Amino acid sequence: MFVFLLPRLRRLAALTLLLGAWLAAAPASALQGALGMHDPSTIIKSGNTYWVFGTGDGIACKYSTDLINWTDARSVFTRTIYPGWINSKVPGFTGTFWAPECKYQNGKYYLYYSCSTFGSQVSAIGLATNPTLDPNDPAYRWTDQGEVISSTTASVANAIDPAVFSDASSNLWLAYGSYFGGIRITQLDAATGKVLNVNNQYTVANGGVEAAYVAYNSGYYYLFVNRGTCCQGAASTYYMQVGRSASPTGPFLDQTGQDLNANGGTTLFSRAGRYIGPGHAGIFAEGGVTYFSHHYYDGYDNGAPKLGLAKLTWGTTGWPTVSRDWLPTGRYTITGRNSGLVWDAWGCTGASGQMVAQGTPSGLTCQQWDMTPLGAGAYKITSALGGLAVDVINCLPDAGTKLQLYPSNGYVCQQYTLERASNGDYIFTSATGNNVVEVPNCSTTPGQQLGLWYYNGYNCQRWLLAPVGGQLAAAGATQLSGVTIFPVPAPAGHFTVELSRQSGAGATEVEVFNLLGQSVYRRQFGAQQTRLTVEATLKTGSYLVQVRREGGIFTQKVSVF
Repeated sequence: MFVFLLPRLRRLAALTLLLGAWLAAAPASALQGALGMHDPSTIIKSGNTYWVFGTGDGIACKYSTDLINWTDARSVFTRTIYPGWINSKVPGFTGTFWAPECKYQNGKYYLYYSCSTFGSQVSAIGLATNPTLDPNDPAYRWTDQGEVISSTTASVANAIDPAVFSDASSNLWLAYGSYFGGIRITQLDAATGKVLNVNNQYTVANGGVEAAYVAYNSGYYYLFVNRGTCCQGAASTYYMQVGRSASPTGPFLDQTGQDLNANGGTTLFSRAGRYIGPGHAGIFAEGGVTYFSHHYYDGYDNGAPKLGLAKLTWGTTGWPTVSRDWLPTGRYTITGRNSGLVWDAWGCTGASGQMVAQGTPSGLTCQQWDMTPLGAGAYKITSALGGLAVDVINCLPDAGTKLQLYPSNGYVCQQYTLERASNGDYIFTSATGNNVVEVPNCSTTPGQQLGLWYYNGYNCQRWLLAPVGGQLAAAGATQLSGVTIFPVPAPAGHFTVELSRQSGAGATEVEVFNLLGQSVYRRQFGAQQTRLTVEATLKTGSYLVQVRREGGIFTQKVSVF
């Protein structure tokens, strides 16, 4: 028993050291700001703001308006002021809460959290509710709802790491547990958020497993778990596995048919480059893209724990894949959100030392760029004219350093981490430091050389990428079938999208882009609608229509007269 609990025994001391190390350094990262985080909750959106909660004194909390830049918010409780019932259930509790989860239901936010002490299965999961997540809202107030479930030395499972999910019939369930006793699932009362019957519990995974998360997709419930050891910085061995079941209570089988209750599990996400020990899955979908939140230990920053976002794609067989590479290998145009101008090998000679600038879109080869994934979200970018790489002059990390073309050499000054913002824009961060590619001074003048600057969220640091040849990048999603668009040409941008049974399930989002890659129309339709009327009111010209449903994307070029 003590061996199984070992990863939890050192958690508090280890996290204190790791978070301290993170505060002392700030290496390159496409995500920006306050990234120190362990055991992040599922990202939840309130208004135009994204929130995430995590392990910490009083329950750590962060927010973002774009999924790129994160800011610390005040904790839910404090280390000394928290619900009084906890100390009677968990003697010795010191105010550091573990692994929270947040879900919006019944018109308010339900925040589940776990309380424990090291080396003991005497633990409890509690619940607090709030009508808003905005601290500036007069209605903002966390209300303690008391215990959800607890465990003692005689219990069969440890009451930590809550994960709350709804089934296809809108019933509410709780997955919880850790190395001690494995993972359990029990039903909750959808009105109160509390356990319906503590005696009705289902064992769904065992064998050194924790940090459960359950997601429903296309008729199956997918159970994500962590194996290995957490909280050891760069020495952590955490990795994520997954299994699925047609029932919310299991059994959950991996892709080979092995039960997660018999040490089964298909490995989904593990160590890659600087990203060590990824753990504590969360899934957030918006705009046809699914984000996979997690923490990792940064190998470039002494193993500090940080918040990470990756891309999750549901394959044709339903099984998920997770990648930090937001775009597939291919040739793209790169358009500035601020100016509508594109990346241009200025002068169109393809010569070494030629500046990378912004230019008026003209379809020239020197305005096309080959994106090559290097792994773990990093890319090499080369000019389609001559094959030279986009290079940070003299490999300097400094703000104000300019970009040029130079022969490929594999150095960090030719590597860029790519991250996707919530509105579909992309951010390029140079591996030389923590600065991003921008148009200096937010100039809208053709010929302005691109350079590096501190991230500030301005549009001159945001880019839209469109594959050369007519289709927008679909973040690796599969191609939808059974989609028909008519009439073509479309008068004034008015057309119909018809969906057959082969086009998948879920709500449908239709977005129209001009040939600069700029979104000019966007609308979401209900899951039951199969004949969608689009009235985009467009000027004469050519456009790209993108139809997004769960698990896939359909794109077609449409002429408008």
